[in-house]
Amino acid sequence: MHTLAQHMPGAGCPAGPRMGREIWRTQVKGSDQVGLIKRIKEEIAIIRQRDPAIHSSMEVFLYPSFKVMLHYRIAHRLYEKKHYFLARWVSQRGVRKTGIEIHPGAQIGKGFFIDHGNGVIIGETTVIGDNVTLYQGVTLGGTGKEQGKRHPTVGNNVMISAGAKVLGSFKIGDNSKIGAGSVVLEEVPPNSTVVGVPGRVVKRDNRSLPQEELDQVNLPDPIKEEISSLHGANLELTNRLLDLEQEVRKIKRGGNPKPRRNEE
Repeated sequence: MHTLAQHMPGAGCPAGPRMGREIWRTQVKGSDQVGLIKRIKEEIAIIRQRDPAIHSSMEVFLYPSFKVMLHYRIAHRLYEKKHYFLARWVSQRGVRKTGIEIHPGAQIGKGFFIDHGNGVIIGETTVIGDNVTLYQGVTLGGTGKEQGKRHPTVGNNVMISAGAKVLGSFKIGDNSKIGAGSVVLEEVPPNSTVVGVPGRVVKRDNRSLPQEELDQVNLPDPIKEEISSLHGANLELTNRLLDLEQEVRKIKRGGNPKPRRNEE
């Protein structure tokens, strides 16, 4: 618990530790503490499962994902109790420590993991399902200043790759992948792969993805596929042009034109 206390909101500043302990004592009580400790154990297991670079459970305490989720869990409980200033205070300490900004009003399910994490932003009305993985630079943001639900809803077993932006109030369906650098502005059906700017669905109805198959690199590239298609069409036109040139030469010499390749 001493190691855990070092990562509690308020550690590291003169007034902070006292305020952090007071928040823990007065606002996170009884069953809440038991639930929070259970979630911490889950965080350790999740990070060990998802990150091949980890070698021991103690390393988890150094992970930005672990630190920011500890702050988020406490901030979210304070937010639900309408202690908005305290919720923001705890949340902002997490931002300063990790570079990851999770609004205390966001709703996050089980099995959530942020790999690397710097620059990740999760807005107030975001809803995230179970077993979701985000990479660095991801934004789950709103569009405009309207009130109410204005951030995305992310389904279960979703992977959002580095630098992707998901903007607006719509759903990312279960078992979907969002490619690196994509900008998603509309709803994504379940079991889909989205890449590009703006994001386009390039694969649908793939099977449910176990966590070990989450891969942010080997995704379909629609631009590469389109270039390949254009190359094939260009090659076909070139061959037809060569055949026509050969026929013209035959005609000039008074011979019979050779049948075209596609007429043979």
